[in-house]
Amino acid sequence: MTISELSILDLQAVGPTASHNILQGILDAVRESVLIVDSSTRITASNLAAYEAFARQIGPLENRRLSEVIRDVNLHEAFQKAIDIGESSNIKLEFIGTEKRRYDIHVAPIEVQNSRNAVGVFYDVTQIELLEKVRQEFLSNISHELRTPLTSIMAFVETLEDGAIDDKENNRRFLGVIRRNAERMHGLISDILELSMIESGTVSIDIKQAKLFNLVEDVFASLSSKAKAREVKLINHVSPDLTVRADPFRLEQMLTNLIDNGIKFNRPSGSVTVALHQANGSHAISVADTGEGVMTEHLQRIFERFYRADRGRTREVGGTGLGLAIVKHLARLHGGEVSVTSALSRGTTFVIELPAK
Repeated sequence: MTISELSILDLQAVGPTASHNILQGILDAVRESVLIVDSSTRITASNLAAYEAFARQIGPLENRRLSEVIRDVNLHEAFQKAIDIGESSNIKLEFIGTEKRRYDIHVAPIEVQNSRNAVGVFYDVTQIELLEKVRQEFLSNISHELRTPLTSIMAFVETLEDGAIDDKENNRRFLGVIRRNAERMHGLISDILELSMIESGTVSIDIKQAKLFNLVEDVFASLSSKAKAREVKLINHVSPDLTVRADPFRLEQMLTNLIDNGIKFNRPSGSVTVALHQANGSHAISVADTGEGVMTEHLQRIFERFYRADRGRTREVGGTGLGLAIVKHLARLHGGEVSVTSALSRGTTFVIELPAK
């Protein structure tokens, strides 16, 4: 039954108190916010969803004028049109209460006790619009991230085809550029697929007691050439006999992303230090670097996919922009969390918190 079909109910037949209870029960069963106003645009009925959305700061909605609750000219005109000429309307509304919400609203005439009223159904589209914005940003970012190496690959392939393949001094260098950009594209696509699988819930973890010292050493070994090239020292402060409850493969994946970041955004003669602390029933694994640090306004968004605090520097050192997003999701998959603190010119510290039991 739709809200507009309430007019066919003979509510008077069961008495005013019972009819009010029936109407209120129907309204409260509706997930969307609903307001019913009379010919003087005074609210005569609402539901729990409407109270949660519009009334927390002002108390009950009944007997208040619509203008006291929501100040929007288009909304008032839509309700008035439904009352005066019985015409339905569809409008959009941005309402700022405890937070900003966006609504698609359907306003229609309704007969209540032989009197024409108007009912408004508020469809909250805030999350839908946010997801659409995220989708558009993702498509824009992924297009840019793929276009950059692809353009370079095509340019050098054309150069080789135009005769540079016979240039013994440069052809190897050109092929090296092509390979690096192809590897960049491969890494990006791999990270996208990995993140997609994690977010869709298709990735499972096998939690066991893992020796963190050994995992850190394995990551250091795989990143040693990169650290040496950037003159960054890798320090393992984890005791060899300590273990954590985690999926070893996924924990190594998280550590690789964080340590790799610590190397890339460090300074010459800097360091990346991994340590383990126990607090409040959790194991806290910290990865601290001595780089330039991250400004406070960027910290809240640093785990978003493709978000970069310093785009110019990121282009220089490489990376897909998905590593920290993967770390966040893997930590939560373990029942834990990841956090970050930073101080300009002093460095950045990431902490993975994992349940100890």
